[in-house]
Amino acid sequence: MRLLPRFRDRWLLRRIPPASSVRLNQRRIFIMPTSVGLAFMVALLLMLLTAINYQNSLAYGLTFLLGSLYLVTILHTWRNLAGLVLQAGGTTAAFVGEQALLRVRLESRGRAYQAVALGWPASGLRLVDVPAGGTVEVELSLATSRRGWLRPGRVRVESRFPLGLLVAWSWIDLELAALVYPQPSIAERPQGDSAPETEDEGTLARGAGVDDYQGLRAWQPGDPRRRLHWKAYSRGQGLLVKDFASLLGNDPMLDFDGFEGDTEQRLSMLCHWVVELSEKQQPFALRLPAGVLGPDSGESHRDACLRALALHGLDEERGV
Repeated sequence: MRLLPRFRDRWLLRRIPPASSVRLNQRRIFIMPTSVGLAFMVALLLMLLTAINYQNSLAYGLTFLLGSLYLVTILHTWRNLAGLVLQAGGTTAAFVGEQALLRVRLESRGRAYQAVALGWPASGLRLVDVPAGGTVEVELSLATSRRGWLRPGRVRVESRFPLGLLVAWSWIDLELAALVYPQPSIAERPQGDSAPETEDEGTLARGAGVDDYQGLRAWQPGDPRRRLHWKAYSRGQGLLVKDFASLLGNDPMLDFDGFEGDTEQRLSMLCHWVVELSEKQQPFALRLPAGVLGPDSGESHRDACLRALALHGLDEERGV
C-alpha cells in the first residue's frame, strides 16, 4: 500500500518540481468529476436510455443539452486555475503546541479567479477569490508537535467553479518552512553546586555569582516551594516567592548544563527564560554545547536564541 504514495510523489516531483513560485498550466492541472458530477452523469445515462426506449425527441434534446453543459463545465473549471501564479510568502514561527502560520500569495496576470481553495485536506482548505490582475495573500495554519523546521511539503490548490460537477486541482511544493521553537516550560533557574543560600529579611547571600536576588513577587503555579517567603506569609501578606536572575558579570547567563532533565526538558526551560528575560528587556547570555550567544538584548537576540534552541542537535541546524 505504501508503494502507491511513493510512486505518486516521484511522479509529482518530475512533473511539478519544487519552486518558490509556480504558474499553473495544462501539465500541472488535473481534473475529475466530483460525487455530484458522477451522479449527474448517471442521470444523463438514464435519461438517454429513456429517450431511446420511448423514442422521445424532447428527452433526446434535454439529454444532449445537459450533456453539452457538462462538457462546457469541464473547460470553465479547468480555466479557473489555468494561468494562476502561486508564490511562497513569509512564515511566522511558533512554539510547540501552537499553530504555525505559512503565507501563500495568489497572483492573477489576467482574468479573475473565483472560489479557489488552498491548503491541506487534513487541516482544511481556505476559499478565496483572486481579482483580475490582482494579488491575494492566504494565511495557512498547521499544528506543531516537535521543534525544528516544519516543512509541510506539497499544498493542494483546487477549484469546483462554476457548478461543482468537476474538481480541478494541483499539488505544488512552494518549499514552505516554518521554524518551531521548544515549548516553554516554567521552571526555577539552576543553582550552582557551590552556591549555598543563607536567608535574611528580604536578602539572599549568593556564591560564585550564580543567582542575584531581584525582589518578591506573587506566587504562581510551578514556582518551587523552597523559594516561598514564609516570613511574609506569616505576616499575612499572602504567598510571595523570591525572584532571582543568574549572572554573567552583570548579565544573566542561561547555561544548558545548569539545568536538570533530558535535552528536550532543558531546552524547554531555557526557552521559558529566554522569553521571560526578553519581555523584561534585560540583557542575557545563552550557553549551549555549540557555543555562547550574547550577552545582549532586543528582539534580534531573542530570535537568535530561540532559533538556536529550536535547531539544537538537529541535522537541519544550518537552516533552509
